[in-house]
Amino acid sequence: MPFVEQSRMERRVGLMDDYDTGGFSVTELCAGYGIDRSTFYLWRARREGGDARWFEDRSHAPVRCPHRTASEVAEAVIAARRRFPHFGAKKIRAWLVAREPERSWPAASTIGDVLRRAGLVSPRRVRRRAVELPGRPGGAGAPNEEWACDFKGWFRTGDGRRCDPLTVTDGYSRYLLEVRITAPTIAGVRPVFERLFGDHGLPGAIRCDNGPPFGSDGAGGLTRLSAWWARLGVRPHFIRPSCPQDNGRHERMHRELKQQTSMPAAATLAEQQARFDAFRAHYNAERPHETLGQVVPASLWQASPRRMPDRLEEPWYDADHEVRRVHASGDIRWRRGRVFVSEALEGELVGVTDRGDGSLLVRFIDIDLGVIDRAGRFRRFAPLRHRLREAPEPTGNDCGGSTRSIL
Repeated sequence: MPFVEQSRMERRVGLMDDYDTGGFSVTELCAGYGIDRSTFYLWRARREGGDARWFEDRSHAPVRCPHRTASEVAEAVIAARRRFPHFGAKKIRAWLVAREPERSWPAASTIGDVLRRAGLVSPRRVRRRAVELPGRPGGAGAPNEEWACDFKGWFRTGDGRRCDPLTVTDGYSRYLLEVRITAPTIAGVRPVFERLFGDHGLPGAIRCDNGPPFGSDGAGGLTRLSAWWARLGVRPHFIRPSCPQDNGRHERMHRELKQQTSMPAAATLAEQQARFDAFRAHYNAERPHETLGQVVPASLWQASPRRMPDRLEEPWYDADHEVRRVHASGDIRWRRGRVFVSEALEGELVGVTDRGDGSLLVRFIDIDLGVIDRAGRFRRFAPLRHRLREAPEPTGNDCGGSTRSIL
C-alpha cells in the first residue's frame, strides 16, 4: 500500500482513538488533525455504522446517475449487435424501435457508447468524403423507375470452382431483387432477367456498366441482351467507362454482400448461393437503410404494373423511316448494297431516315445507332453513356447534326 494512503488511514484511526479517550473535545481534535467538524462527524458516523473497513477511501462515483443507460436496455442493445454483427449504432436503434416502438430507446450515440464499453466495436479510420461531381445521374423517384445490375467480382469457393454473382437492385427502394450465381454471359444472364421480369414486372430503365454482357463498344453500346431490354421498353442506362461511382448505391450493397457472405467463401457453390439467399432476405426485411430514413427496403418496394408481354411486337417507326431488317452478319440491305450496322441487332428491324444534310440516321426503336454518310459508310454513334464528350463540330465531309460522339 502506498505510504500516503497508509498514513491517511492511520490518521483516521488515531483520530477516533483519541476521541474515545474522552480527553479531547471535538474542536480540539479537529484543530490538532487539521480537519473541519463535518469531516470528523463523517468518519465517526462511518465507524458507528459497523463497517470494519470504515477508515478506507470510498469511490467518488455518484450513487445514482439519472442519465445512466438502464441495464435491460444495454442488454437489448448488446443482444441486437450480437445478432447482427454488421449493424452500427444507427441501424441497431432503428431495428429496436421497429420491434418495440412503445419503449424509450437511447440515442444512437448512447448505443455506440454501450457497444464500446462491451468491446463490440473497434475504432475505424474516418475518411474524408469526396465532393460529388456536378451533373451526376439522379436517383430514381419511384419503385421500378430504374433498376441497377452488375456482377460482383468473381471468386472461388472452397472446392476451387469459380463463383460469379449477378446482383440486381431497385434504385428507389434499394430492394435487392436478386443475387444469383450465373455465367457472366448473355446466355447466363438473360434467363435471370426473364424470371425477374416475370415475377416483378418491367422497370423503366436498367443502369449497368458498359462491358459485356450488358454493353459493348458497338452501335449505341448495345449487346443482344440490352437490345432485348429495349424491345421490352426497358431503357439501358450505361455508366461511364471505369466509373463504378456512377452506380455507387449498387456498389455500396456489394461491399455489405462481400463482408457478410464471402469472407471466407463457402465450401461449394450451393452453399454460397444459400448464403446469398439468406443475405437477400436479411437486406430487404431486417436491415434498416440510413438513406431511406432507417426503414427496410421491403417497406418501400412494390412490383411494377408493367407486365412482361407474352409476345414481343416488332418496333414501330414513323412514316418518314425506311425499315430494314438486320441480317445475321449484322448488315442491312441499302441502295443495291449492304451496310454493316451491328451484330447485336441480328433479326431486328431498324429505321433509316434522311437527316436533311445528305446523310441518313439509323435508329433502333428510340436509340440512335449512327449515320450512313454520303459515301454509303455507316459511322456508329458512341454508346449512350453519361457525360460522354461531344463530337467536335463537323468539318469538310463530316456529317453534322449530332451531339453524340461518332466512332
